[in-house]
Order: sequence, then C-alpha cells, then structure tokens
Amino acid sequence: MRLGTFNLMHGRSLADGMVDAGRVRAAIAGLDADVLGLQEVDRGQVRSGHADLAGIAADAMGAVEVLFVPAVVGTPGEAFRVATDADQHGSDPHYGIALVSRYPVIEWRVTRLPAAPLRSPILAGQRLMLLDDEPRVLIAAVLETPAGRVTVATTHLSFVPGWNVRQLQLVRRALRRMPAPRVLLADLNLTGRLPRLFSGWHRLAGLPTYPSSAPRVQFDHVLADRQGLDRLPRVLRADTPAVPFSDHRPLIVTLRDRPGTLKID
Repeated sequence: MRLGTFNLMHGRSLADGMVDAGRVRAAIAGLDADVLGLQEVDRGQVRSGHADLAGIAADAMGAVEVLFVPAVVGTPGEAFRVATDADQHGSDPHYGIALVSRYPVIEWRVTRLPAAPLRSPILAGQRLMLLDDEPRVLIAAVLETPAGRVTVATTHLSFVPGWNVRQLQLVRRALRRMPAPRVLLADLNLTGRLPRLFSGWHRLAGLPTYPSSAPRVQFDHVLADRQGLDRLPRVLRADTPAVPFSDHRPLIVTLRDRPGTLKID
C-alpha cells in the first residue's frame, strides 16, 4: 500500500516554465501511489492550459475515487476570492487541493480553514514581498483498504509562521471526529520534526522534499495519529522521486498490506 503527498506547483516545470498535461500524467503514473494527496492543484486556469490536474492524476493512477476542492476562485498571486461549497462545480478558474484513491471511499468530509488575517513577508528571490494569505482546505476520506478501513486526509497549510500551527490544531481536531487509524498526507509549511511536536502525531518518513533540485528541507509529510497506530501496516520504505516539474518532490511511503509493528520516527 503506497501513500503519497505531492505539491504540484500547478504542474509548472522549473526548467521551461511550461505546464504540460502529458508530463504531469506520466510523472503521476510513475509514482504508482494507491492514495495521493495533492496540493497547489489547478482546474480551468489559463496558466495550466485549462487542465483539470486532479482528473489527470486520477486517470494516471487508475483511481476509482477523486475529490478536488477549490480553496480559491481565481488565480493566486493575481486576483482571487475565497471559494465556497457552491463553487465546487463552477466553470471559473479554481485552485485548491485533491485526494485521489485507488481504494473505495466510504465517506468524504471537507473542512475549510481560514486564512491568516494579516499580510506576511515572503522572500521571493532577492526581494521581500508582503503577501495575502490564502484560505486552506482539509479533505478527509474513510477508505476501504487491504489493511481495513483507514481515514486518510490531505491539506496545504499557510506559509504564515504560527498560523500554520493553529491550522494544524484545527486539522487534528477535525480528523479526531473520524475513525482511526488516521493518516495525514500534506504540505504543512512546517519543517522536519515540527509537525510531530505541534500535533503529537508520528511522522512515517523523515526525508527532505524541498527544493526539488537538491532537497534540504522537509515541508511535505506523512503523519499518523497515535490512536489506532497499532492497526496500521509497517513502513517498508519511503522515497522522494525526482519529477520534471514543481519546486517540491513527492513523498511516497510504502506500507505492508497487513498490520504489523509500525516503524516510526
């Protein structure tokens, strides 16, 4: 059973600046993930050729379930508004996250997380910019897996220090209302062991994922709640394969199909 998280950066290549749907499809297929949490996902955006990136990922994986939820309507960095449930199937350009699964989903739940109320300084190249934060989304699903029913979720937390910790607490609270065992596949904008410190959850892999050319920092995490931990399969290995787009590398964690002693960090 292979679980993964991947910040797509809307599929843009750092080498040529282009978004190529075929390149995205081939890279996602090559990950061979059974469940994949995706962040920075475009749908209907001019910059990504009006592609439905979540749909492309689902097709590449041979997935039976996919849910894309927009966090904003419009284009981040340009003009956007907060997305609502009414925007789920709209024709406007959307940007958000997705959860894709080869396993059947018993239940979906979506939780919206508020943006930070103030602009935050961000270093862009050699320039310091003040940016508005974006609203965030948590997608969670109860999956029927070879190891039994497992709650798997994905999110992309704020880049604003401290606010992402607050959002992580909201995520933990929301997931505790769902059945154990629970696994979070996410770009948390928190490095290394900080997610474990602030959530109390275990990280199943400690590997750097950013920047993609020569990873030094881990922003992307696969975490497991302590509750129900003994019912999760053992970790066999973790990988951060190189892909031809995005400034993040995907993090893929391979578990045994049967529950056993879980290797944790």
